[in-house]
Amino acid sequence: MEIIDLRSDSVTKPTHGMRVAMFNAEVGDDGYGEDPTVNKLEELAAQIAGKEEGMFVVSGTMANQVAVMVYARKCETVICDASAHICGSEGGAMAGLSGAQPLPVAGVHGKLTPEMIEDLIKSDRQRIVSRTALIEVENTHNRGGGTYYTPAELETIKRLASQYSVPVYMDGARIFNAAVAQGIAVETLAQHADSIGLGLNKGLGAPVGAVVVGTRDFIFQARRARTVLGGGMRQAGILAAAGVVALTTMVERLAEDHMHARILSEAVANTKAKIDLSTVQTNIVLFDVSPLGMKAAEFIEELKKNNIRASEYGKYLVRLVTHKDVSRAQIDYTVGVLAKLGNRQKTSQTHA
Repeated sequence: MEIIDLRSDSVTKPTHGMRVAMFNAEVGDDGYGEDPTVNKLEELAAQIAGKEEGMFVVSGTMANQVAVMVYARKCETVICDASAHICGSEGGAMAGLSGAQPLPVAGVHGKLTPEMIEDLIKSDRQRIVSRTALIEVENTHNRGGGTYYTPAELETIKRLASQYSVPVYMDGARIFNAAVAQGIAVETLAQHADSIGLGLNKGLGAPVGAVVVGTRDFIFQARRARTVLGGGMRQAGILAAAGVVALTTMVERLAEDHMHARILSEAVANTKAKIDLSTVQTNIVLFDVSPLGMKAAEFIEELKKNNIRASEYGKYLVRLVTHKDVSRAQIDYTVGVLAKLGNRQKTSQTHA
């Protein structure tokens, strides 16, 4: 039986259209700004986000770290959620590459509010504290279970940041999920951030990359930071071509992934695992299996026996992520497996 891979939306394979576009891509030397396909991707991404310019990078992590390198100097602080990808899932890059330090805040399902962060903002006039260089938000929030910020929520954070002359950067690895789930344009969300990293290789299915977008001056500085990271590319149009296809053909179908995640979340709830259904807003299902008398590793092993792959997100936390390569039939099969696991635990607890 085929494997149903729900570990991440990063496991997707490029579509036939992407492969054809990559094969036929017109290329040049991107180091000289002469790759027409890279230029097309960057212009398209900037237009979608309502920003002046864009820069193609190989990953969302590089997008995040480039932004920190532009905004923050050594010993300065980046305010972010405590479970943000930029803080806990990028190998300590913020400290190692920029010399900056995260100031983690315990958000609600990964989301920050002005009330949480205002007292933490420090200026360079305060002699013994670290100056706040950047406020970072993640939309959607991975460890929050795929929760999204609304435009109104982002606007309040941006307004506060502007009062203190602090820029806002948005980790938009799954920004298109956030936009589709709310029935709005990406630009409506991006307008409340100074810059944003748009992910191409998650739900949109491109094999590689993200595009950092912002002002012309920001992108000029970002290109320097990308060079420092070894991210300068040459005939990168072969990769960028898939990104163009992703942005032009793969966005609207994300609603299907969200529907599949809702189906899975309800099946999880029926097993008596602990899940907050209100957080299942996009394509991520995060739940606690301790009520089933199991650890995450044990639960995942049971799924694996049924050819289903999932991610361990803590001692008791399991994550399922829907994407374009998981069909409705595979979702229905997974629901059946979850039901069997739930019934097995109910039976064992009854006989205990």
